[in-house]
Amino acid sequence: MTQDPSDWTAPDLEAIETLARAALEALPAPFDKAAREVVLQVEDFASDELLADLDLDDPFELTGLYDGIPMTEKSTFDQPLQPDTVWLFRRPILDEWATRGDQPLGALVAHVVVHEMAHHFGWSDDDIASIDRWWE
Repeated sequence: MTQDPSDWTAPDLEAIETLARAALEALPAPFDKAAREVVLQVEDFASDELLADLDLDDPFELTGLYDGIPMTEKSTFDQPLQPDTVWLFRRPILDEWATRGDQPLGALVAHVVVHEMAHHFGWSDDDIASIDRWWE
């Protein structure tokens, strides 16, 4: 029995969050525990205000964003105004996934999560490459 494409639905926000949480759980020690302290938010698109702040006209250009102070720049004297947050934007992620057509959705979500967590941890390109084999 073949499926009718009109019955297909795109993964919802919850599905993207589930994939993102799996990617966080897969991070190696000692990063896994610290990564769970970062708030994960999944929205369809970045807000118009955020896009304007980043000087982006096309909301499909932004698949994810780290909002916080990298661990390498934090001080015990800092009083955070908000929690460190990784934002994922479902529609741009799905658009990139469909355009690429050569990667599982979970792999793309994991790539975006690792890239954004790299900002939080202050990772070098070598650090990222040792965890995220996306570009191999």
